[in-house]
This record gives sequence, C-alpha cells and structure tokens, in this order.
Amino acid sequence: MTRKCLIPKPYDFEPTTVGEHIKKERLKRGLLQKDVARLFNVDMFTILNWETGFTRPQIKDVPALIAFLGYDPEPPAPQSIAEHLYAKRRLLGWSQKVAAKQLSIDPCTWSSWEAGGTIMKPEHRKLVAGFLSLDEGLVYSCMKDQWNAAHGKKSVG
Repeated sequence: MTRKCLIPKPYDFEPTTVGEHIKKERLKRGLLQKDVARLFNVDMFTILNWETGFTRPQIKDVPALIAFLGYDPEPPAPQSIAEHLYAKRRLLGWSQKVAAKQLSIDPCTWSSWEAGGTIMKPEHRKLVAGFLSLDEGLVYSCMKDQWNAAHGKKSVG
C-alpha cells in the first residue's frame, strides 16, 4: 500500500508581515524578486529586504503594493480625523508634503493635523471634510471635542 500526501507548496503559509504577503504572492505567481522589483520600480535587494522584514515599503509604494496583492495587507482602521488623514494619504501613496500641496496648505499644517492637532479654520475643516468624504458637521464636532478636551473643558452636546 502506498500513501500519497500533498507536497506543501512554498507559498502554503499564512503571512503575518507585509514582506511575507509579498513573498507569498510572488511565489504563487512564480515570479523572481527581480520581476517584482520591476513592478515596484525598485532594486531587487529592496524586495529581498521587504520579504525578510529588514525594511518595509515606503508610503509611495503602498498603491503598487495593493495593486500587486489585490488587497491591503495592513488596512488602517481610522478612528480620529488625524488617523483618517493618514489612512487616505497612505492609500494615495503621498508624502505629507505632497498631500499638503494637493490641499494647497502648508506642509507643517498637514503634519500638525495628522499628529492630532485641531483644525481651527472653518475653510480648512471644509477642505478636510471634502478630502476625506466626511460630513463637514462631523469634522467640526470632532475638532470641537478635541479642542475642549485639550483645554480641560467639558463638551456640551
């Protein structure tokens, strides 16, 4: 009697890191690291470093990463306006400087907002609401609550 067993494939593992997601997809497609490097417009050693966890893809590489994998291996779950700003910027593959330029604001202003700073100007709240596809009233309410919390005031509805 002969027993047959399935030979595990090199991509038969559950990825836990971004690099492992890349490696699994690369092996599943039968690609070499240099092939994937061409897709990302990076050096093949960059792919090696990503796969081994030595480095991670830069934010500019996230759109290509999502396109390559067909999903986001680290989908953000934003709770605050600051987290929403970061998540949208990440999805677009923009640096803070590029995001600020796209919204016609100062890069330091963007950085402050993404770090949790209060968006004080009504025109900026409107701009952010439009950029994030959020209700302007929600952005105003969040900023009001944030300002009150930062100044030890109680929010009154």
